Amino acid sequence: MTGAWSVTKLAQGPVGGPTEPPPEPLLELRFPAQADRLKLVRGSIRAAARMCGFNDTAAQNIVLAVDEACQNIIVHGYKGREDGEIVLHLARRRDGIQVSLVDSAPLVDPATITPRALTDIRPGRLGSYFIREIMDTADYRPRPDGAGNLLEMFKRLDGTPWQAT
Repeated sequence: MTGAWSVTKLAQGPVGGPTEPPPEPLLELRFPAQADRLKLVRGSIRAAARMCGFNDTAAQNIVLAVDEACQNIIVHGYKGREDGEIVLHLARRRDGIQVSLVDSAPLVDPATITPRALTDIRPGRLGSYFIREIMDTADYRPRPDGAGNLLEMFKRLDGTPWQAT
């Protein structure tokens, strides 16, 4: 396992400077790492994003990014094993929403998390692309206890929804 996969697109730097208040917890969900459970999770993500002030389009984009991350955990982390679990934490910051996904899947080398080329027209392998494009920060690393993986994402509330180009 090497380092961490990280994307930061914030002009002011990473989230959580010394003067930033702690995030306000909105929701914690524990659910089986099974694709059919994601339908139940999407509505909660959308509601939390709207509660943080995001419009419908931006909220749906956040749902897409989190859903793709969960699918990656299910397919690539747990490799379809149905005994895995995902823990989703949603929190409000004064300027956006913070999302954390925790799993107990085998450690993943963040250097291997790469989307396929957009010129390669076919289904699949675009989850990390959507995450990187939609979210302002995405940091993927081993859990502090070493017993799985942690993905922390942040989306700034700036009124500019992401749109595919």
